[in-house]
Amino acid sequence: MNKSPIDLVIADKSPLVLAGLNQMFGDVDRFNILASAADGERFMEAVDRLSFDVGIIGWVMPYMNGSEVLDLLGQREGAPRIIVYTGEPSPSVPRQVMMKGGAGFCSKRESPDILVAAAEAVAEGRMVFPFIDMSKQVADPFAGLTIREQELLVALTDGRTNAVIASDFEISVNTVKFHLKNLYEKLDVKNRSQAVVLYLKGSF
Repeated sequence: MNKSPIDLVIADKSPLVLAGLNQMFGDVDRFNILASAADGERFMEAVDRLSFDVGIIGWVMPYMNGSEVLDLLGQREGAPRIIVYTGEPSPSVPRQVMMKGGAGFCSKRESPDILVAAAEAVAEGRMVFPFIDMSKQVADPFAGLTIREQELLVALTDGRTNAVIASDFEISVNTVKFHLKNLYEKLDVKNRSQAVVLYLKGSF
């Protein structure tokens, strides 16, 4: 019995990875690649104009990262199922993907065959994740941080001022303040000194 074809959209910041994924899934008869995107914003544009089963996205992407894509898709009815495919080493990322409604997680360190199998499984309604100790979710204060907030936290440990951070990240000082406010709330701290102390006690 033939299985239904799987419509797929792929997003990754690396042109090399995009080319490799397009070739890999293009060689598997069951997949139809409808579009590929270089960032999260373009992926969401594909969501707006196409109907597809599975999206394979990176976690660290320009303009809109994987976390932000999942947040937006969580507000939509009938959104495609999402697999995050990343080389990001943080052990909190698979938990974040699961908590934000992702359907699967696959590390770029895994064999490509595992990603193909994960896409088939997710299309059939299953979830595909490495073992995740969810009891650590509450204990991990960094689990809910976006990639940008993680980057800002590292910048704080370097002693950089808001103005320097704004220049380094090519954003406004007000945007830095906005991200830091969210960062402090998520970490349940009052200022940058407390955030840095908490960071130095823990790890990503």
